[in-house]
Amino acid sequence: MKRWVLKNGMTLLYEPKRTASVTVQVLVNVGSDWEKRLFGISHFIEHMVFEGTKKRKDAKEITNAVEKVGGVSNAYTTNARTCYHIKVPKKHFDVALDVTADTLINPLFRPKDTERQKNIIFKEIDLVTDEPRYHQWILFQKALFLKHPSRNPTYGTRASVKNVRSEDLWKFFRDNYYPKNMIIAIVGEVKDVKRKVETIFNNKSEKKWATKAIVHEPEQKSVRVKKEKRKDQESTYLIIGHRTVPRLHKDSYAVDIIGGILGRGQSGWMFDEIRNKRGLAYEVGTEQANELDFGFFATFSSVDSKNVEKVKELILQQLKKLEKVSRMDVQEAKTYIEGSYLLDSEDTQKVADELLFWEQMGDAQGHKRYLKKIQAVSVDDVRRVAKKYFSKPYVMAVIEGK
Repeated sequence: MKRWVLKNGMTLLYEPKRTASVTVQVLVNVGSDWEKRLFGISHFIEHMVFEGTKKRKDAKEITNAVEKVGGVSNAYTTNARTCYHIKVPKKHFDVALDVTADTLINPLFRPKDTERQKNIIFKEIDLVTDEPRYHQWILFQKALFLKHPSRNPTYGTRASVKNVRSEDLWKFFRDNYYPKNMIIAIVGEVKDVKRKVETIFNNKSEKKWATKAIVHEPEQKSVRVKKEKRKDQESTYLIIGHRTVPRLHKDSYAVDIIGGILGRGQSGWMFDEIRNKRGLAYEVGTEQANELDFGFFATFSSVDSKNVEKVKELILQQLKKLEKVSRMDVQEAKTYIEGSYLLDSEDTQKVADELLFWEQMGDAQGHKRYLKKIQAVSVDDVRRVAKKYFSKPYVMAVIEGK
């Protein structure tokens, strides 16, 4: 992997890879955790940059430039970052780079587009609210955090979105979308990559890498439960989780191993105990987050309402069982993580995403060292970490059906 800081201050990461595709992905160092007033504006911007530019008049013209060569484009916003990617056959790299630069330097933010996008975002909010598989995570994070801004949905609220004006979008864009606050990753086979990127990303700004205020979440001293009742659904959806550690904490790698033990497909402890052995659920899995300033580990499942307490106890039992985990369980988790990592490394977009994540953490080479960190985790580490974080009071989110 090669890393350059360009003349305008933008960071370029290039991973040469002999594949048929090439991915261009840009990370903007801003997300919903940065918002202080117009909640959801980071996500709003993500939508709006595709509505038209000085070079391409509307969304169709932007997307068609990529799709007519067989490429795909997408974007996402989280609490910590906003990312845009285009993946194309490698001979069309120049197209991907041009469209990426055009949308991130020359958006129009026309008032008519702003009003239309509000309705689209309202439907996106409705989709999350209506679908318990999505909405349960909104409830969970509201219960998990009392002060940290990650308790708020990335999309904001209907009220905050309604109040966004084109002038607000322009100001937020100027305040955050500047070269030194952006990282571009290119994965694939590209000749003269530095010159090409430096030529097309020629915007300038004196502003530096943005930092946000660190919010110290108070210690959780008791169990927290957040519930909703829905009479129009059959299943009950629940999540049980705990706060853990940020990505750069040494314990985060042991938490990854725990994810490989508990949530590994259909052979992980949670799936095996709840579905295979007892038939209490169809859907069972684990989820974890390891960001720059927080982490969590959670188990989710959809069950009959009468079985909520039973499934809750089974989840807590598996977490407790980790304190006596065997060497074989840890080793199998390591080979699972290694295999998943190697399979993901065949996808240029997934590699770009990982490079950007680690660079935002402060070290793009962390991507290369990840498996060594995993292999260094001992059985005692896993037992210690399980006891340290999972013996604390849990957080539970429940969307209860009939």
